Amino acid sequence: MKFGVIRFPGTCDDVDAQLAAQRVGDAELLWHRDRDLKGVDAVIVPGGFSYGDYLRAGAIARFAPVMEEVIEFAHAGGLVLGICNGFQILCEAGLLPGALLINDHLKFVFRQVNLEVVDPNTPFTRECPPTLSIPVKHTTGRYYTPTPVQVVLRYAPGNNPNGSQDDIAGVVNNAGNVFGLMPHPEHAVDLLTGSEDGLRIFESIRTAVGERVKVTV
Repeated sequence: MKFGVIRFPGTCDDVDAQLAAQRVGDAELLWHRDRDLKGVDAVIVPGGFSYGDYLRAGAIARFAPVMEEVIEFAHAGGLVLGICNGFQILCEAGLLPGALLINDHLKFVFRQVNLEVVDPNTPFTRECPPTLSIPVKHTTGRYYTPTPVQVVLRYAPGNNPNGSQDDIAGVVNNAGNVFGLMPHPEHAVDLLTGSEDGLRIFESIRTAVGERVKVTV
């Protein structure tokens, strides 16, 4: 399978996301001004500070030419993973409900957190164990939604780093093919970094894409 990893000006985790994805398949960087997704099977909108987080985190990136293609790809059922700033962008683009607000303590946070896999039956979590250990690093990560949402990941008790509503760490859209989370699975793919739990998310996507291919064939 082939992943496409979006690169915006200010993105800083695109290469890490690409390298993580390459552990389970092929992965290619996609420039923010291009409109060609190059036939990828899944799209990753990575973390960082797209367009310097000017105006509001993710608000400008939402209008990048490549995002028009990502939105169309998602509406057609394609798998889209948004990590940290990518989660913010997907919310700004209307592909996910809710919004990411400034952390309740108003400071940048960088720590390892434990997560509970609330829904193990999504295309992004089917290879995941019941709990994950993955790092977070953000200033604008407090998830809020005024409407019901399909929660996939929650911060384990005592691990909520930002005041996120109901300890929510990751959600999917109603169709189940767009997933956003604040923790960084691309930084947890090798035991040398303390955990390889993040790799399970990439493996889950590979499994889901493989099942789709079998059905198509």
